[in-house]
This record gives sequence, structure tokens and C-alpha cells, in this order.
Amino acid sequence: MTAPARVTPIGFVQCARSEPIDDDWDNLPTTIELDGSRFGDDALLGLDSFSHVEVIYLFHKVPDGDVNLGARHPRGREDWPKIGIFAQRGKDRPNRIGATICRVVSVEGRVLKVSGLDAIDGSPVLALKPVMSGFQPRGDFREPDWARQLMQGYW
Repeated sequence: MTAPARVTPIGFVQCARSEPIDDDWDNLPTTIELDGSRFGDDALLGLDSFSHVEVIYLFHKVPDGDVNLGARHPRGREDWPKIGIFAQRGKDRPNRIGATICRVVSVEGRVLKVSGLDAIDGSPVLALKPVMSGFQPRGDFREPDWARQLMQGYW
């Protein structure tokens, strides 16, 4: 077994939502402010030339006892199949890491404004990556019907 990885947040999410409610994330203006003790105003330079950014963050309010290591019904819905934790994007996953592709609204110094981020106020941000077409899925894309249904009101 390897030693635990150590990561330090690069910044934190600022938004009006403090609880992880599952739907309506697109209408939530969100700011990510980088840690001023580590990053200068040039750390986000050029990010505003991209339409989207991938935000890697921590589900910081998930208690240790809620982490799921096996399978479950997404959102507790028994009418959907039981799915392994790595075949879904739930917050109670091992390591509690979230990843979302968001629209870049603006960049000003160490402050990034985005829309479509499904993280709550105070969430530690671990990484930001510009979304480049060359890194998007190649070839056919498929997903099960339950996943399509789950996302109907998410954004």
C-alpha cells in the first residue's frame, strides 16, 4: 500500500448554497478565490480565453461514516439499478473528490467566476484545468438511462 497523498487547496468556493442539494446548480453564481499567500494575480492569466474550466474540489461536508465503498441505488431510488460507487458521481465517494466542467464567467486577478459548479460554499478547490477539445471524449459516447434521468433537473 502506498502512503496517503497530500494535497493543499489552491482556493475555496464562495456561493450562496451551504448544503449539497442535488439540483438547480446552473443558476448559482459561484466564485473561486485562489489562496493569496501562495498565488499571485498572474496564476489565472489566460484562463479567460477558455469558455470552460474543470474544477476539482473536495466534498468537505461528507462525514467519514457516510463514505460509500461499494454499491448503492443512486439518490436512494430503488427503481434505479444498484451501481458501484465508481460508476456514479455521488458526493459520498472514497476520497470525496468532485470534478465539474463549468462555464468561465470572468477572471480578475486571483478571482475566477464560474457558472454550473456543483460545489457548496467553503468547498476546498484542489485544481483548475482549462477544458480543451482535444481532451474531450473521442469516439462514441454512451450512458445508461438512469444516468440521463438523474441529470434532468441537475443543471
